[in-house]
Amino acid sequence: MWIRPPCWTSPPRSHPNPAPVARRRKLPHDWATRHPGTIPRLAFTLRQLQFFVAAAEHESISRAAKALAISQSSVTEAIKALEADLGVTLFERRAHGLEITNAGHQFLRHARKIRDDVSDARRAFVTGPATRTGEIRLGVTSLVAGYGLSDALGRFRRTYPNVRVSAIEDTGEYLEHLLIGGEIDVAFLITSKLHNRHALQVESIAVSAMRLWLPLGHPLIQREAVTLDDVAAEPLIMLSVEEIEAGTASLLASLGARPNVAFRTRSVEAVRSLVATGMGLAILPDLIYRPWSLEGDRIEIRDVSGDLPTVQVGLAWRRGAPLGDVTRDFIRLAQASFRTGP
Repeated sequence: MWIRPPCWTSPPRSHPNPAPVARRRKLPHDWATRHPGTIPRLAFTLRQLQFFVAAAEHESISRAAKALAISQSSVTEAIKALEADLGVTLFERRAHGLEITNAGHQFLRHARKIRDDVSDARRAFVTGPATRTGEIRLGVTSLVAGYGLSDALGRFRRTYPNVRVSAIEDTGEYLEHLLIGGEIDVAFLITSKLHNRHALQVESIAVSAMRLWLPLGHPLIQREAVTLDDVAAEPLIMLSVEEIEAGTASLLASLGARPNVAFRTRSVEAVRSLVATGMGLAILPDLIYRPWSLEGDRIEIRDVSGDLPTVQVGLAWRRGAPLGDVTRDFIRLAQASFRTGP
């Protein structure tokens, strides 16, 4: 007589059929709209983020694939997987290449930060900041040289004492030429009106409003609102750097008035002194405003009603050029220094 071994068991009589195994339900792309306040689990990989960033920076699947030394299908599949996972469209496909969407722009900032944070974490176990060596070739325009950059350089030198930093000051247009030619690694400059934006990768770090500078006691200080017509009737001190003078002249030309220029200078300190002593007014960005001249005279500022331009300050490097570790670290440190101040 055959006896069933004790290791063989059958389901209890009260449950003749075993319970089905629960499968994890796939989240729909519009999960956030259907279930507000609930965060879905995302499954994208670091490799997909790297491919997405490359496609965004090169604005082309083929150019991104070439830079990464992989197949075009790998880049395409990575982007499709990201779009499916996030439930948004990251790029619009055009005949000439890719055009990043607004959602893509927002995700790009996060993707770069994730990529850079992972790179930092990996390097932290290889070498500490104090032992890191290398060189950064930096370009800077005169207008932004003393505003945010000095603090960034000081912090960087304290963190990476063995990294050599060489800097050159010149016009924005010439710095663009040096970037494209590979003669400098990164430039700190006004990015509002770049001449070769298509060839550069730009990270905007601050937007500065244009305001009116006046001497203490000037009649316009008492006005509830100052207009461009009021400014056009006053003598002006023009700062002849970057696009500042051209922007002011263009503003007044829109009123049919020629600027009444009392003095032109390339020195910000000279502008402060001349305004403070009452020789004229100036329209300049908040970026370079300081309330006192070198002589100790007070300078007031007022908003001007109307559509005044803004000045964008940022960092630029050659599009597609591989950034060294120390250069990438400097870019992040400069961003933090400029936003938080010393």
